[in-house]
Amino acid sequence: MADLFVKALQLHQFVYERSGGWVGHRLLFGMPTLLLHSVGRKSGQPRTSALTYGRDGARFLVVASKGGAPTSPAWMHNVLAAPACEIQVGRDHITVAARKVLPGDPDYDRMWATMNKINHGRYSDYQKKTDRPIPVIALTPTR
Repeated sequence: MADLFVKALQLHQFVYERSGGWVGHRLLFGMPTLLLHSVGRKSGQPRTSALTYGRDGARFLVVASKGGAPTSPAWMHNVLAAPACEIQVGRDHITVAARKVLPGDPDYDRMWATMNKINHGRYSDYQKKTDRPIPVIALTPTR
């Protein structure tokens, strides 16, 4: 069943990219989705990840949960190595700067609550599966 879900997510990203954002902004269950365009920190190759997002003022928020895995997703390491990146929200392309937000940061609880609500409580479930604190990544438009 997990393989089917992964395939569905890959298909979603494929359609989002190939349609130029005309299709794909809303994922299953209506969750808003953006495409994060970054550069692989090891390979130097362009990378794209489809991620559920929320808003915090002008900032876009994404969560580096990796489904509660013990390690963070590769995309997070990529944007921390090169914080200047681009997102696509629907058909709009936006240059952003990425910042990792962890528990203890004054913004974390608010951002976490926003994202957990959008994702129907799944991030709290993921946090229970891992010992690492799951970060929120704030993506702030730079222009």
